[in-house]
Amino acid sequence: MSDSTMLLALFEDIEPAANGIERLHEMGIADDQMNVISGVPIKDTILGRPSALSHVSRIALTGAILGFLLGAFLIWGTPYLFPLHVGGQPLYPVPQFLIIVFEMTMLGLMGFAFLGMFVDSGFPSYTPKEYVREISDGKIAVLFRCPSGEERKIVDALKKLGAESVNPAEARQL
Repeated sequence: MSDSTMLLALFEDIEPAANGIERLHEMGIADDQMNVISGVPIKDTILGRPSALSHVSRIALTGAILGFLLGAFLIWGTPYLFPLHVGGQPLYPVPQFLIIVFEMTMLGLMGFAFLGMFVDSGFPSYTPKEYVREISDGKIAVLFRCPSGEERKIVDALKKLGAESVNPAEARQL
């Protein structure tokens, strides 16, 4: 869509915003061409949008597996490389294995989950972002791309559904 315009519709409450998003869908604007900006988290299903996909769980699972392998190496690999026989004690102890492997698994899981949140959210971002001061006051903004010829029709439809304003959007550095 090279000949399109970026518009920003500002809504007072969730209900008109959900109706506006539904109307945008009816007018042929896809979900990947719109973004909901809100000061508070709003569940995707309330606004009639598909759930966002997250890779944090896969990244955290990778960390847990790596932590398990590191813990297993510490308990089995170290005595294998440097055997130290101490008065009747087993070379590969089971109780210590359970404790150390559990701790290393959880450490890997938490560390990778923390890093995964940054990777999944695209942090840090050096590109200009869309921001409207009214969003901090509790309003909901819908940023969407519409074809150049249909701007007037879309603006009128959203204003009838309760949009306070529908203006062309410009990205500014925060």
